[in-house]
Amino acid sequence: MSTSQATDTARGPRSDGREHDELRAITIERGWSDQAEGSALISFGRTKVLCTASFTNGVPRWMTGKGKGWVTAEYSMLPRSTNDRMDRESVKGKIGGRTHEISRLIGRSLRAVVDMKSLGENTIVIDCDVLQADGGTRTAAITGAYVALADALEWGRSKRFIGQNAKPLIDSVSAVSVGIIDGVPMLDLAYVEDVRAETDMNVVVTGRGLFVEVQGTAEGAPFDRSELNALLDLALGGAADLTRLQVETLGR
Repeated sequence: MSTSQATDTARGPRSDGREHDELRAITIERGWSDQAEGSALISFGRTKVLCTASFTNGVPRWMTGKGKGWVTAEYSMLPRSTNDRMDRESVKGKIGGRTHEISRLIGRSLRAVVDMKSLGENTIVIDCDVLQADGGTRTAAITGAYVALADALEWGRSKRFIGQNAKPLIDSVSAVSVGIIDGVPMLDLAYVEDVRAETDMNVVVTGRGLFVEVQGTAEGAPFDRSELNALLDLALGGAADLTRLQVETLGR
């Protein structure tokens, strides 16, 4: 197991001492699970998400014979990942809309950087389980899921399910939250900031700096183009730091 970490030492104006453009302390523990083909325990500050990647030789029936693979994801929160215990969705008898939304977001984000033909007729399922939530669970999940995915792909190559010269990964992907609080654009919101944000946005970015998805909402007053540009600039800077950490973690 290897651990990589990015920390911020500046003491700024935010509740945890960060400057407006600083990430929380980020750690990625690669290979956290002994059983999974790929795994990573990622922490964005107090938010902790376990990402595991399961590799299966074969694809869903509707894809059989097309010469392409499939990558999908499932997201869930443990009952005590929050201050008060939540019922398990399996006990409730149905998956909530938020869970469906985030699962689809993670899947779309990962598929954006995978060449399905190079993957061959193989399936990778990413499970992202929130162990502790303090804002940014979906962005942490996407960032950690990429590390788990990369290792699962190399496992598939080692078992010769993927061609030795195939390049199924065409880029990396990470995600970060941004928002406007008291009129100030800020990067990587913790929960106490997220609930106060006048504008809240999650941004998914490839290693080359291309946008996969931008989810932004004005919780209070509408935001203008200049504020949008400021938020996207913050997100790109944060994503670049996350990409460097992913590269360091994977040793590439």
